[in-house]
Amino acid sequence: MHLLVGIIVLSVVTTASALTLEEAVAQARAHHPALAAARQRVEVARGRAEQARLWPNPELEFSAEDVPANHGGLSRAQNMIGIAQTVPFPGKKKLDAQIGRQEITAAELEYLIREREVVRAVQSAFYRALAAQNKVGVAGELVVLNRSLVNIARQRIAAGAVGEQERLRAEIEQERADVELTATQRELAEARLALAAAMGKPRETIGALTGELRVQAPVADVEATGAQLLAQHPVLRGTAAARERAELELRRARLDPLPDVTLGVAGGRDFAERETMLEFRVSLPLPLFDRAQGRKRETRALAAAARHDATATEQQLLSELKQIVARLRAAGEQVEAYRLRILPRAEEALKLAQTGYAAGKFGFLDLVDTQRTAAEVRLAYWDKVLELNLALADLEALAGHLSKEQ
Repeated sequence: MHLLVGIIVLSVVTTASALTLEEAVAQARAHHPALAAARQRVEVARGRAEQARLWPNPELEFSAEDVPANHGGLSRAQNMIGIAQTVPFPGKKKLDAQIGRQEITAAELEYLIREREVVRAVQSAFYRALAAQNKVGVAGELVVLNRSLVNIARQRIAAGAVGEQERLRAEIEQERADVELTATQRELAEARLALAAAMGKPRETIGALTGELRVQAPVADVEATGAQLLAQHPVLRGTAAARERAELELRRARLDPLPDVTLGVAGGRDFAERETMLEFRVSLPLPLFDRAQGRKRETRALAAAARHDATATEQQLLSELKQIVARLRAAGEQVEAYRLRILPRAEEALKLAQTGYAAGKFGFLDLVDTQRTAAEVRLAYWDKVLELNLALADLEALAGHLSKEQ
């Protein structure tokens, strides 16, 4: 088997049970407990917003005055039954409803943030497992090739062409290849466990994967895409919502000292005088001690903090975008160097070593060294491809559509 067969081919053979990246992401969205909790927090915010719009319940009142202590009871008293309703000061409930809507928006944006984090974790884990799966293929090919070299060495010894030491060297290389295959298989098993955990299914077993690792990095211009990033990223939208909510809270705090009026009406009968009575009542608290001084101070500080948070978050995201783009460019250049120059040269060197060994021009050690160098180059290539795809996953989590190839 040729050692470098399919070095540029990145797709894994599809099987009926193989897991794709799209399926892994879909399962994580549906089953990950962090996303389920975030969805419930959206429901919490909706419930609070609905409650904030409601007026307080009216109060049913009953009173009895001038009740005789010795005889007659309530039949000789002035009995009144009525209802009282607290009327919020104009503007308070409207602001409560607006604050509630901002809470819903904040919870929805928090869900989007968690979703991006989960998707990025699934993508990264999937890419690691896919790269490990390809490295197992490289190690497996190396095992097959070393076994064939052991057989060749035994045949040459039987023909009297070489000494016994060549067989020993071939068997040593076979043992080393077996150990490396075991190591890559363990790496793959660990990567699959990490993928299951990222999907929110740590108790499930992940089997074969199918998909492609990307080998080209889209060149993202930070200056050109920065405005799009700022307009769409849920973290920045969340800071804008927090700032708006803080402004609404400040306006609401300014209304707190203005009293809510309680209106009441009652009717009854004075049995002693045989008269029907009506009673109207109005009550309101006097803002003498509590004028919401602390609440106003708190909301002013919250509004200022929200403005500063928005600026700091914007700067942080732009910095992260620049760093990721730099990683992409570096990884893309390295992958291109391997794909276009290093891998073809390793393949050519191996062909020459195999041909020369068959013709007796090269010794066994020359072939083994060239073979090992070619295998190391292939394994290093998959590591570079993995770095590129991890950077792409980070870019997609940060800027979404900006990572898609044009």
